[in-house]
Amino acid sequence: MGLDVSAIRAAYPALGDGFAYLDGAAGTQVPAPVIQAIAAAYADGLGNSGGVFPASARSDAITAECRRAIAALTGGDPGGVILGPNMTTLTYRLAGVLSRDWRPGDEVVVSRLDHDANVRPWVQAAARAGAEVRWAQVDPATGELPAAQYAGLISARTRLVAVSAASNIIGTRPDVPAITARARAAGALSYVDGVHATPHVPVDVAALGADFYATSAYKWSGPHIGAVVADPALLDTLHPDKLVPSPDYIPDRFELGTLPFADLAGTAAAVEHLAGLGGAAVPAGATLRERVTASMTAVAAYEERLFAGLLAGLDGMEHVTTYGKAASRTATAYFTVAGHTPDQVAEHLARRRVNVWSGDNYAYELTGALGLRPLCAVRAGLVHYNDDTDVVRLLDAVAELAR
Repeated sequence: MGLDVSAIRAAYPALGDGFAYLDGAAGTQVPAPVIQAIAAAYADGLGNSGGVFPASARSDAITAECRRAIAALTGGDPGGVILGPNMTTLTYRLAGVLSRDWRPGDEVVVSRLDHDANVRPWVQAAARAGAEVRWAQVDPATGELPAAQYAGLISARTRLVAVSAASNIIGTRPDVPAITARARAAGALSYVDGVHATPHVPVDVAALGADFYATSAYKWSGPHIGAVVADPALLDTLHPDKLVPSPDYIPDRFELGTLPFADLAGTAAAVEHLAGLGGAAVPAGATLRERVTASMTAVAAYEERLFAGLLAGLDGMEHVTTYGKAASRTATAYFTVAGHTPDQVAEHLARRRVNVWSGDNYAYELTGALGLRPLCAVRAGLVHYNDDTDVVRLLDAVAELAR
């Protein structure tokens, strides 16, 4: 099953401005169905949750549909989908809850591969509890996070293992199931950062072995909404700080304040959009889960082909150095250009109407492990709406910097 990339691109109004949007790792553009769903929610009228009038009922229905959509995208249970503004906020919230019973001598395992949002909340919570932080190291030559090292990192005192499903700068996809299996065998919980993985590959939280799986809709064509997916039975054992009158049932007890209902409508529409990328090749009558899995399988294959050309082009330039050579990775390139700072490269590309990012992109530990701080490198990422012309424009602009 392939993608009709021309039709996909036509669904994204922002792509009409003539820029090559290779900044998707920081946030994707939004397709027309998502924009329309958000506008329709406001136009129809919304009320706060739990009322007896139609506008309130619409908000409750939107929230329920959003949970069902995210569950379909990730293979989770709608009753275990916590909604919030972004992954960072939700991770800090859950770190505060999970660390309440940590004690001196307990251990938390984090990795140098991860975005800081899946590092610092755990490191800071461990410091408050007097728990020990243990670090999984990245092979700087390959960008791999070897799963075997976790045998020496996880012990009977380990309370939580935090690991990324994909690096947000070099794309490395570690063997998460092997890592979470070790955590489970030791009686520890696993918190998997799926923010960068979810836009690129099919996700199955059960197959990953994740007790908590975090994702952000604005990385997969939705609005600025974050979610953490967990087993409702696990969530029911946790009791976050909350206002006395606010709901005490799950997953609502983890959601502070009123949710942005129109954005939740847009989030559900984004999942439906992803599920439709596979087109007619998806069997009639397939469930949303089946459709989105088939579509994301096609997305992964398409991005792999496109990325091979981008990476070959960059690696073929003597003045360019790329980072990350993992066997399994997303379509994300991280590179430096001789004689130019990363900021200068990004500025040059912007003048050529190519959008990329420079800097550490919050992969603070990884850029240190790669020896790239303080200037770091340039990130160019592909998503399903990018095409060969985007790749050619990037490569041509980078080639100009050799002159």
